[in-house]
Amino acid sequence: MQKSVYDHIKENNRKTLALVALFPVVFIGIVFFFVWAAIALTSEPGAEVLPFVLEITAAVAVPTAVAVLVWLLISWAFGDSMMLSSVGAREVYPDQPENKQLYRSVENVAIAAGIPAPKVYIIEDDGLNAFATGRSPQDASIALTRGIINKLEKLELEAVIAHEMAHIGNRDIRLDMILITGVGVTVFVADIVMRVIFHSNHGGNSKDRGQLVAILFAVWLAFMVFNWIVAPLLRMAVSRRREFAADATGALITRNPRALASALRKISGNSCVRALDSRKSMASVFIADPLKKEFIGGLYATHPPVKERVKRLENM
Repeated sequence: MQKSVYDHIKENNRKTLALVALFPVVFIGIVFFFVWAAIALTSEPGAEVLPFVLEITAAVAVPTAVAVLVWLLISWAFGDSMMLSSVGAREVYPDQPENKQLYRSVENVAIAAGIPAPKVYIIEDDGLNAFATGRSPQDASIALTRGIINKLEKLELEAVIAHEMAHIGNRDIRLDMILITGVGVTVFVADIVMRVIFHSNHGGNSKDRGQLVAILFAVWLAFMVFNWIVAPLLRMAVSRRREFAADATGALITRNPRALASALRKISGNSCVRALDSRKSMASVFIADPLKKEFIGGLYATHPPVKERVKRLENM
């Protein structure tokens, strides 16, 4: 039996939860492996190393989890405003004559989606792109580039707005904030570990110092593998899943999947946003890759190929 769009959305949600759960599991596994290797190589033959490995792994994982939690609370309070200000987004209001039509479109789509109308921001950039942010549907915001407002037809722009409403309704904006925060903290902790290694050559006998340096280097290496190989792959997999789900949900909101398909074709021709050149971590929150042309099938692509997204929409 052929799957319905609702089946695809549910499947995407399940796979997203599984991918998110992999983050801490894989991180702990990588730290455990590298620490075990370092201790096994620097210990006496036949020595029992497992308890020591478990102790070191916990000593790394617990403070990292605490740091992630603290930074997540900060991001929870200020993350949306930080993201909006980082791309120079400017809030617009319904009493501004030049923005009345845009505001009306946002309000109409919000009603259709069954969520409160979000705040509306404009990014002064000729590229065609958009993103949503916020802690919940009650305090969400949508940012649209000047290019996407000027160059899309009314129904196409409403389809893009519906896509972003889907991210809000599906709580993807919260998920994005958690993932960006978690990976950012592990990069910061890796830098601290490297600094400790540089200052660990003083005191203690040479054997103990050698093992300490080996363990610290193993921890640093585990962070680097996680930060630059594993985490990007998991984040991109989550991002691609959420884009497919938001496309399908947005099309259901407007009852016009062809409008979103048409909008995506136009967006793919010029999706770059200059303000993102120095803020690459935000790329995954946009409706299309704002940094460069998509690499079809690339493991590190932040978004699914536009051709595949359009195909799925047209099949609806």
